[in-house]
Amino acid sequence: MMFNLCLEVTKNASKASAIIIHRFDALEQQVLNALSFMFPRHLFTIGPLQLLLNQIEEQDGILNSIGYNLLKEETECLQWLDCKEPKSVIYVNFGSFIFMNKLQLIEVAMGLVNSNHPFLWIIRPDLVTGETTDFPFDLEVEAKGKDQPTNCRYTCNEWGVGLEIVNSEDDNRVSRNEVEKQVRELMEGEKGKQMRNKASEWKRFAEEAAAPDGSSATNLEKFVNQVLLSKGPFESQGSHLCWENMCLLVQAGTSSLGFGKSPLLGEHVPPGSSGDF
Repeated sequence: MMFNLCLEVTKNASKASAIIIHRFDALEQQVLNALSFMFPRHLFTIGPLQLLLNQIEEQDGILNSIGYNLLKEETECLQWLDCKEPKSVIYVNFGSFIFMNKLQLIEVAMGLVNSNHPFLWIIRPDLVTGETTDFPFDLEVEAKGKDQPTNCRYTCNEWGVGLEIVNSEDDNRVSRNEVEKQVRELMEGEKGKQMRNKASEWKRFAEEAAAPDGSSATNLEKFVNQVLLSKGPFESQGSHLCWENMCLLVQAGTSSLGFGKSPLLGEHVPPGSSGDF
């Protein structure tokens, strides 16, 4: 599904009046430089959306209906989170397209439980398929395996906010011991401290980009004036818009454990979205 979506977006890119990428410039400057060379006139990096949205003054409840989650937000967990110490809860989210098989999911779940750290696990309704699984802590989920090595590489190597969970050589599956080990390193170890510092640094870059004179805010204004309100050269190219989304998330397989408050979403990460507590 994701491959077909990316293929379709790539085909339509050359026809688009504008290409909007949910990024801020500092996050992937090399990639953006290459894309800007390919699409020099109509590439706009606009993100993080939530930080940009936070700057708009609410009027008559108009903005209450604006959001960017695919699923309905469930805020019941916030009261539970408020009872926990800062930086003490692991946020687990397999995103919109990730699937796992039953055994993999059990291993991840038991690794989280055995780490003895509280965690908040967001479960999509469509994550559960076929026969359900009985968990010792009342979770019933099943999934189908799929890796995201590109996300893993950027989260772990490029941005420094993730740890890779290595599959077992015997059966190429994630083991509960490996999950527990990496969670403990994330929450207690020196690498975890370094990741916390990097997450704070990316958060600062995101806030700077979304500030009134920042790159994302400037690009948003350019997009409105040059594309939506313009009757100039963009108009003849049609009205297609290509959206490309990015997230940090906890994954299995060749995967990553994200740390700290999401550098992409700022202070508040609503349930059902991507990011980490």
